[in-house]
Amino acid sequence: MNPDTPLHPRPLRHLTTAQRRVMSTAQLRAHGVSGAEASARCRPDGPWQQFLPGVVLLHPGPATSEERLHGVLLFAGRPPAERAGAVPAQPGPDAPHAAYADAMITGLAALALHRFSCVPPLPSLDRVDVLVPRTRRLRSTGCARLVRTHALPAAQQISGLPVAPVERALADAVALLRDAGEVRRLLTEAVRGGHCEPASVVKELTAARLLTRPHVVDAVDSLLAEGRAIAEDRLHALVREHGLPDPLWNVDLRLPGGPRLGGVDAYWPAHAVAVELDTRAPRQGEEGSGWSRTERSGEFGEWSEYVRKRERLERLGVTVVHITPKKLRDTAEQQATVVRTALMAAADREPAAYLVVLPR
Repeated sequence: MNPDTPLHPRPLRHLTTAQRRVMSTAQLRAHGVSGAEASARCRPDGPWQQFLPGVVLLHPGPATSEERLHGVLLFAGRPPAERAGAVPAQPGPDAPHAAYADAMITGLAALALHRFSCVPPLPSLDRVDVLVPRTRRLRSTGCARLVRTHALPAAQQISGLPVAPVERALADAVALLRDAGEVRRLLTEAVRGGHCEPASVVKELTAARLLTRPHVVDAVDSLLAEGRAIAEDRLHALVREHGLPDPLWNVDLRLPGGPRLGGVDAYWPAHAVAVELDTRAPRQGEEGSGWSRTERSGEFGEWSEYVRKRERLERLGVTVVHITPKKLRDTAEQQATVVRTALMAAADREPAAYLVVLPR
């Protein structure tokens, strides 16, 4: 029998090519292959080989990158019943990866699947990180390195594989890196490549308690500066491409002879409309955020200052449009409509107080 020969009693048509070439021992039992027969076929001169505990490669020779990924997921995703010897429910054509349970690829392997150019290619990775619930009672072995978590993110499907979102994969990769240059390259590509926004990366790194490491903090500082520059470029493009009147860019607003009211990213003095980009990390404090009380206090202080500035400007008749980098990226046309509406509504408002405008 060769690896592609259908196993009695269940055919393998619903499985991908890689799945036909790597299966768990429980899946083999469900297809009529006993444990003794599988062990016999995995002898040194046999047609199969033991890839990981409970996972069999159905051909001799090294596993392909795709087979390694499927094999690691089969190993890490085995529920307790399957490890105890029960035959698992077999996936149908509409749920081909039920055998992976709640395991998903993370770390550098996930970033490679997300098409990061600065990570090693999949064949050169010695180990594949796989994210599992903290209660999963398995140990890392062979090429499978288990990463445990209290709360699993929603997996993304890439090439038929469950993969952690970029932010979580970044945090799991950074947790194992000690080189500041490597960390900086990963975070920079995440933002420049449009994979995610800096704020969501910082949130994930904070939840993983990685911002106590100096080399990570330095990389995050560069990331936030990079993210702000990209957001400012997008704001300039929004004004240009949607035919909005040219504003004054990056200015401070003050009362004549009075205190500084605060800086804004764009200001239309004739309309008393300001746009402010919110490039801070996401506000924390929710259940499970992972932030300490001191960190939450600092974050709330920053948010409170933002609210106070907005309220001061609005009391003086200035309309402040708040835009996040994510909104600029994903809903630029909608944001342009919001700004245009605010500019058009200026004629129906009471005149704003006279403000001094200075470059920032």
